[in-house]
Amino acid sequence: MARPRVHDDALRTRLLEVASRVVADHGPSGLTVRDVAARAGTSASAVYALFGGRDELVAAVGAEALRRFAAHLAAAPRTEDPEADLLALGLAYRTSALDDPHFYRVMFDTAGAGTRDPAAPPSTAQPTFAALADAVARALRAHGVPPGQADDAAVPAALALWGLAHGLVELELSRLLPGDESERADRYRSALVAVGAAAVARAAGA
Repeated sequence: MARPRVHDDALRTRLLEVASRVVADHGPSGLTVRDVAARAGTSASAVYALFGGRDELVAAVGAEALRRFAAHLAAAPRTEDPEADLLALGLAYRTSALDDPHFYRVMFDTAGAGTRDPAAPPSTAQPTFAALADAVARALRAHGVPPGQADDAAVPAALALWGLAHGLVELELSRLLPGDESERADRYRSALVAVGAAAVARAAGA
C-alpha cells in the first residue's frame, strides 16, 4: 500500500528544511543522505524514496529556495502606484530572506545549491529579476519615459536596487547591523525609499 501523500509532503518539506541548513552551513559537498535523514528523524531510504538520491536532494533544495523567493515577490501588491509597488517588492525581498534565511543563503551564497549550470542564462534573465525590472520600468513610465526607453533604462536601475537590498539583507543576516528588528526594518525601508527614488529619477533623466 502506498504511503499517504500528506505524510510524504510533510516529510519532504522537513527534509528540504534540514538540507537547506546543511547546504547553507557547509556547502553542497557537506550534505549526505544519511546525515540529513538523521537530522530529520527519518531513514535514508525515505530520502531516496522521495528524492531519488543525494544529487537530486541538492537540486531540490536549490529549486525550493528559488520557489520560496519567487513566492514572496509574487505576493507583493501591484497597484496603480508603481513607486509604492517598487517599494513593496523591496520589502518582500527582505521578508523572504528573514523568513527563510537558510534557503536565502543557499540561493546566493552557494549559487543555487551548486546546481546552476555555467551555460544557464544570467541572473538578469531570471523571472525574479524580471519582476524587479518590470517594477522599475513601470515607475519610469509614470515619470513620462517612453515604454521602450523605460524597459532599457530599467535594467541598470534595477541592478542598483538589487545590490542595495542584497547588501543590507546580507549585513542583517550576518548580525552586523545595529538596533533591534524595528530599527533595522525602518532603516531598510528608508534606504529603499531614498535610493529607489534617486535611481528612478536618474534613469528617467538619462
